[in-house]
Amino acid sequence: MPRPGLPKLIATDLDGTLVRSDDTVSAYTHEVLDRVRAAGIPVVGATGRGPRLAELTRNDIRAADFLVMAGGGRVIDQSDPRGPIVLRDERLPGPALADLLHAIEAEVGPLTVMVEALDEPNAPLWGDFDVTWPYQDRFEPRPRLDCLTGDVIKAFARAPGHDVDELLTIAQRIVPPEQAAITQAGLGFIEICPPGVDKATGLAVVAEALGVDPAEVLVFGDMPNDLPMFEWAGWARVAVSNAHPLVRRAADEVTLRNDDDGVAIYLDRLLSR
Repeated sequence: MPRPGLPKLIATDLDGTLVRSDDTVSAYTHEVLDRVRAAGIPVVGATGRGPRLAELTRNDIRAADFLVMAGGGRVIDQSDPRGPIVLRDERLPGPALADLLHAIEAEVGPLTVMVEALDEPNAPLWGDFDVTWPYQDRFEPRPRLDCLTGDVIKAFARAPGHDVDELLTIAQRIVPPEQAAITQAGLGFIEICPPGVDKATGLAVVAEALGVDPAEVLVFGDMPNDLPMFEWAGWARVAVSNAHPLVRRAADEVTLRNDDDGVAIYLDRLLSR
């Protein structure tokens, strides 16, 4: 059961949780989040989106004091009047990524691989063309060798003929956590991040900066990449009703789906107690 009173920090996933299926956030949701901040509770947007999508992310969660991006690899403090401050920036060396991709392919066969390497606004992903990737306007085909010459923020991989959850299970078995953190966020691809990078470790950077205990944090999510912050946060873990079955099982409570403003409705009721 949720603790009495109000949490000291609120973090929410964006796509599939706060953001609706039409890629919009309702005026009602923005208004409720503004009330959360007015109540003295910092708001964090915790997303798999990389820093190249920072402006889009700020528009989707305008009340956010902090952004946890790239699945936890990039943490941005937006509360400083002088401008955003980067508190965390983790990268995965390209050669190390090449080795673990080779290990996964030895078991599942050829992978479609894309990498996210650039910070510039709306910069493209690089790699193998895949017709199932939903954001073709932000993609540039490149040979894998060219993609892996430097450090990357994260990689996306798909194995034709393998369900994403099946591929995730296989990849997590093959790749030890000290080499990479692997998850999935509902795009049909596994996501390969630097070791020790997930939304929980990203939120921990925010909590430490604010002096907040994990037991005082409320989180919302919908996909397996939200599970680490569900395990970390202690005030309440809330899934939207459209969440992945694993996330629903890990949740303390289930609110309405993202298309019905489930996060905002939960917070509205919380503030009205």
